Amino acid sequence: MRVASLLSLILLAAALVAHADQVTITNGDRLSGLIMKADDMTLIMKTDYAGEVKLDWSQVAAIRCDRPLHVTLKNGRTFTGPVTTSDGRLQIGTALAAPVEAAKSDIASLRSESEQAVYEKTLHPGVLEEWNGGATVAFALTHGNSQTKNLALAFTAARKTLNDKLGLYAQTVYATNDAPGAVPSTTANAIQAGARYDHDLTARIFAFVTADFQTDALQGLNLRSVPGAGLGFHLLKSSATTLDFLAGINYTRENYTTFTRNFPAASFGEELMHKLRGSTVIAQKLDIYPDLSDLGEYRGTFNLGTVTKIGKWLGWQNAFGDIYVTNPPLGKKQNDVLLTTGLSFSFGTATSQ
Repeated sequence: MRVASLLSLILLAAALVAHADQVTITNGDRLSGLIMKADDMTLIMKTDYAGEVKLDWSQVAAIRCDRPLHVTLKNGRTFTGPVTTSDGRLQIGTALAAPVEAAKSDIASLRSESEQAVYEKTLHPGVLEEWNGGATVAFALTHGNSQTKNLALAFTAARKTLNDKLGLYAQTVYATNDAPGAVPSTTANAIQAGARYDHDLTARIFAFVTADFQTDALQGLNLRSVPGAGLGFHLLKSSATTLDFLAGINYTRENYTTFTRNFPAASFGEELMHKLRGSTVIAQKLDIYPDLSDLGEYRGTFNLGTVTKIGKWLGWQNAFGDIYVTNPPLGKKQNDVLLTTGLSFSFGTATSQ
């Protein structure tokens, strides 16, 4: 009885090994498990003995997968079927035709059935899905020889799908000097907030609509509202770095305590995002808004932020913003700077791709 049980276990193990995917790397080592997904940089394989293993795609010499894999080539063609390697080229089995051959360098992605289902879900996510972002809170209080309060808040959120991106942001600083007789008693009270929606027209060109809002009590600005639209160009677009240039038009309405003005304006800008070693993200943005009704006047905004990941949902965030106006109300300064720094609490519902 024991011999029969042992023989059954051996046969079961042999059957599992026979149906496992196999990947051979360039030094001759062979790994068995389940191929989950791959792109032109990394292949991810799930094994029983080492969990999830990431392999450098350039070091993969051969693949054997009897299960259907979803294969996308760099020319945009897609195939589904078992994948094997012959004479250094991948062969993709198809149900209705002869196997398709492709060089390893022509592969844009490989996905298992489960990973393909996850990927397809990201193409049409729900309204509350695919959001990532965070909030920063900083508070300072003094009492004694000085009596001050300082509150700084910053919030960012982005929802990116295959061809669309929606971004939200808000930043505020409020500070008071509570010492008897202090003038002014409120030393800072400014808010910036806005949203932008991008839609890719081609791989490089996208259209956008945007709306920005600002208040600044010390400048006498009750509300500045700036809706606009235009076109953008992806100069760089990778998982580590993106660099976009934008141009468009907007309509600016500024309500100050002493007057209100409305005028059309052009908009020119650039945006940079860069990931440093996987733990820090740098984001920078510069926008110039020439007044089309008075060509000698303009407004410029500059924003720079960093987020350094400390834990799964905790990080350290810094945000710097500068708004420059050539024609503020009489007696008011042209520059207003906002700086927030503190702990960042991140969130995310994005699924892996």
